[in-house]
Amino acid sequence: MTSKTPILQLEHLGMTFPGHPVFNDLNLTINRGEFWSIVGENGVGKTTLMRTILHQLRPTTGKVNYLPSVNAVQIGYVPQFRNIDSEYPLTIRDFVGLNLTGWKLPWLSRGERQRVEAMLKQTGLTKLANRPIGQASGGEKQKAYLAQALVERPNLLILDESTASLDPVTKTELLDLVQQINQTLDLTVLFVTHDIPLARRYTQQFLMLTPQGTEQGAIDQLTDQKVWRGEAEHV
Repeated sequence: MTSKTPILQLEHLGMTFPGHPVFNDLNLTINRGEFWSIVGENGVGKTTLMRTILHQLRPTTGKVNYLPSVNAVQIGYVPQFRNIDSEYPLTIRDFVGLNLTGWKLPWLSRGERQRVEAMLKQTGLTKLANRPIGQASGGEKQKAYLAQALVERPNLLILDESTASLDPVTKTELLDLVQQINQTLDLTVLFVTHDIPLARRYTQQFLMLTPQGTEQGAIDQLTDQKVWRGEAEHV
């Protein structure tokens, strides 16, 4: 059973750009091993919230706490689908190892190479490891981004609209993999998405940002009425 040990707390968090309040007095506790969805229509602040959590933006009010300390939380980040040029020179294997410390040298250490191979296996990319990533399919590229994030052994994974632009089968394959890792490694996951059926299928809790404020709770509380009120443009 997953212990209820907090890994991330938002305390009275607020963000205001000149003449444009984004969110205000947001309080949220994320426990280790939980799988959350962050939902809301375009422009309500999902990206701003993620950038604030990543300390890329300083909040107007409140604070972001990593627990038990900032040094104890390693974050993995999977972006929205980005098409990589077909001439991009790296293989999938090299791409997965790109962020490791050893990449600053002309080679990876033996231990780092082992980590890359283990992650290629876990994400089902071993047979494709020597393929240039620019020639991979959209789903294979997203799996490579996922493997790249996970090879650094994070305990908090952020999926930032990472299933957008993927076909339904590929979305399911990617999130099946994330769900398995969430359950087996007790990995905490924040899934930013517009896809409410996917959120309901895979996540345990939700945070919904709306122009009127925020709502949060167990995923079975994300009713059609709430979705319609908060995401009318996307239902």
